Amino acid sequence: MDRKIATVACVLLSLAAAEVLYTEDFDDGWEKRWVKSEFKHEYSTGSWKHTAGKYAGDSNNKGIQTAGDDHRFYGISAPIGKSINNKGKTFVLQFSVKNEQTLDCGGGYIKVLPSAGFDAKQFGGKTDYSVMFGPDICGSATRRVHTIFTYKGVNHLIKREIRPETDQLTHFYTLVLKPDNTYAVKIDDKEVQKGTLHDDWDMLKPKTIKDPSAKKPEDWDENEKIDDPTDSKPEGWDDIPKEIPDPKASKPEDWNTEDDGEWAAPMISNPEYKGEWRAKRIPNPAYKGIWVAPDIPNPDFVDDVDLYNVVQDGAHVGFEIQQGKSGTVFDNILIADSEEDASAAFAKIKPLMEAETKAKDDADAEERKKAEEARKAAEDEKKKEKADKEDDDEDEKKAEL
Repeated sequence: MDRKIATVACVLLSLAAAEVLYTEDFDDGWEKRWVKSEFKHEYSTGSWKHTAGKYAGDSNNKGIQTAGDDHRFYGISAPIGKSINNKGKTFVLQFSVKNEQTLDCGGGYIKVLPSAGFDAKQFGGKTDYSVMFGPDICGSATRRVHTIFTYKGVNHLIKREIRPETDQLTHFYTLVLKPDNTYAVKIDDKEVQKGTLHDDWDMLKPKTIKDPSAKKPEDWDENEKIDDPTDSKPEGWDDIPKEIPDPKASKPEDWNTEDDGEWAAPMISNPEYKGEWRAKRIPNPAYKGIWVAPDIPNPDFVDDVDLYNVVQDGAHVGFEIQQGKSGTVFDNILIADSEEDASAAFAKIKPLMEAETKAKDDADAEERKKAEEARKAAEDEKKKEKADKEDDDEDEKKAEL
């Protein structure tokens, strides 16, 4: 078969085999699919509200929102309906997040969970998961999109920093894992990070290590600068005392030599004193830099061509988070094996996001207008009070005359 024809055939076969594995839009009846955790946490458990949130482009397009008092733990999960294994397939996880409360500290991530040992009622921070993905914000120090994979029982966080959106609008977060061990993270269907699992996670031992048997050569010079051998101490440098008698001091009139002893002026720092002499520093011609042991192949390194296969029993999805302020709306969950399906899902909601942005911009403009009107009214009132006071003062002066 011609190579081009074969390539086209493979692409068509791949597209035909593409499958949406799970979706959740939180339409009516969502409560029957989702189970609220009863896990006892140091923070009280928060509640969930079915709402589209503020400025929604469509008030009927609802998600679930963290609700109630601040400083709460939130846990909720739902069965996928089948066990997902991404072996040999692209894995795509996507969902939307809206932090309409101006989140100061709290998570906004989703988890993919296995069936083995999972108890929805006891879903908590120690529950095993396969993937943890999504934004986490806490002050200005922690603002990142968590991308964590569980590999051989250990959770591994991405080494790259991916910044999340921090406004009060809806944003889509998309994770793409491919069988060639590459990945991509998208926000609002735009790629913000990509790379390989080998480079950006420490799931495997490093391919190379520093040679433990290597030793720094005896003649290796790590001194970047040295004393100038041609520099010499000026004559009389050491003759200048560090302290001298205070020339402004004078013997007190009531000083009694017989009782007080010989009077001596107190000592003060000598302004002429230059300190200990040191030769000036110059670049060291023998400098070789800081010595570093050479890299050698790591005998403990074992490659894994299936490193991407982190989801081997994906049976549930869930949100298990802690928030300082409640008000985050989650929606539009999708698990698929095609980026095109994720892009199509985003495109469907994008007009609502644009309407939401406009509604918020209009509301913000109205608030600014009211604030300016209030400021101007207060300013006018002060001017009036000042004018009235000046009139009263003038009347008093006339009355005195």
